[in-house]
Amino acid sequence: MSEREPEHENIGSDPIRWRILAVLLTVIFMSLVSVSIVNVALPSIQAAVDASQSDLQWVLSGYALTFGVILVAAGRAGDIMGRGGIFILGVAIFTAASLAAGLAPDAKWLNAARFVQGVGSGLLNPQGLGMIQQYFRGAERGRAFGLFGTTVGFSVAIGPVLGGFLIQIGGVDLGWRLTFLLNVPIGVLAIVLALVWFPKPLISFKHVHARNRPGQHKPGLASLDPVGSVLLGLAVLFILFPFVEARTAALTWLLLPLGLLLVYVWLRWERYYKCTGRSPMVDLNIFSTRSFSNGALIMTLYFMGMTSIWVLVALYIQEGLGRSALQSGLIVVPPSLASAYAANWAGQRVMRYGRKLIVGGILCALLGLALSVGVIFLHGAALVSVWWLMLTLALIGVGQGTVISPNQTLTLHDVPLDYAGSSGAIMETGQRVGTSVGIAVITAAAFVTFSYTSWPVAVAVGFGLIGFMMLLALWVAIVDLRQRAASA
Repeated sequence: MSEREPEHENIGSDPIRWRILAVLLTVIFMSLVSVSIVNVALPSIQAAVDASQSDLQWVLSGYALTFGVILVAAGRAGDIMGRGGIFILGVAIFTAASLAAGLAPDAKWLNAARFVQGVGSGLLNPQGLGMIQQYFRGAERGRAFGLFGTTVGFSVAIGPVLGGFLIQIGGVDLGWRLTFLLNVPIGVLAIVLALVWFPKPLISFKHVHARNRPGQHKPGLASLDPVGSVLLGLAVLFILFPFVEARTAALTWLLLPLGLLLVYVWLRWERYYKCTGRSPMVDLNIFSTRSFSNGALIMTLYFMGMTSIWVLVALYIQEGLGRSALQSGLIVVPPSLASAYAANWAGQRVMRYGRKLIVGGILCALLGLALSVGVIFLHGAALVSVWWLMLTLALIGVGQGTVISPNQTLTLHDVPLDYAGSSGAIMETGQRVGTSVGIAVITAAAFVTFSYTSWPVAVAVGFGLIGFMMLLALWVAIVDLRQRAASA
């Protein structure tokens, strides 16, 4: 598959692309800080609105579910109707939902707002990936994704610290509200900048880029493939639900095979829809593009392991050692900043080194995992301070920055622009599914181990499972390298 140039866009010399990137990074900063702040704010939310454990679980799960369910459909809508318009709509919904969450009088109101926040985030995220595809080429695209990764790392680093600060100055009732209300001025600023800086065709709700092939229907709302959107949305919902809902009854797990069955039905529908001459929700031919299929699999496996690291570290610091949430947040600042720097560094070199960066990043993260386990056991023996984790986890941060942003660049490199949004959303859906499955399985294994032994052993077991998933991702990256060498 070859990538087509966008119509009506002079991407080679138009400086507007850097303004567009600035808006995208502002919104990414807002959305990610919001996620990391919520984790710190949960105890305050429980005290302020008398939330139950189920309510707190849904503060996290409701956002994750709606976000994952609409990702691919939103990506395809942006491909067809204009990415800028969908992006601004998503930011507006996310900002309004943040205001509603900050003013929530009770837990039910808060959870409803979090569901709507997930919708807004699901609308805007694939447009960001699609617009980077649309406006940047070659080494500049790697640099753009590197800046994207830098923003991600910085957001994750500052989120817990900022959340702890706002809760401290605002008190039990006001502090957690400020963590949501912080999004409102940022969101309004992003919408204003988008309306001023985005080219007008980009913010209109119309199909701009697709070119008809002989025998195809004229692009329009039918190209949104409503049946395919519903099938895939339900499939993702049924697959995610048993994993994000921690207190699942046995019958809930019946949704998992039903979700897998719906994935099969969706695949058959997409093939049929394309045979009718219409544009399917996802062109399944993209999976025959080696860079896309290998890269998407690497991301799914990587997120299935890596995201659980920070959950286990927080549990160990707070539950195992009895430290505060702020101290727990401070420990992850160095790895987050290291990830931010590594993402920018790797983004500038991804077109030169390719998947070799991914292999090196995973190896660096595996070393950080092993050394972190060593620090935890040495601290248990009173031989070292727990703050040594800042150094060993920083190696994991370097690996994370060297893997995620470069892999996004390489995975989407050969995807046609007409499917940039939906293809990026497929990759993000793999990340969301991997994250939910990994956190559920790995933390469950850690808790079971803790019930028989101690927190150091429980963390070691969890880190061992994480290492296994990362080794699988490493294997796929090495296979991809060999395939490229053979092709060359």
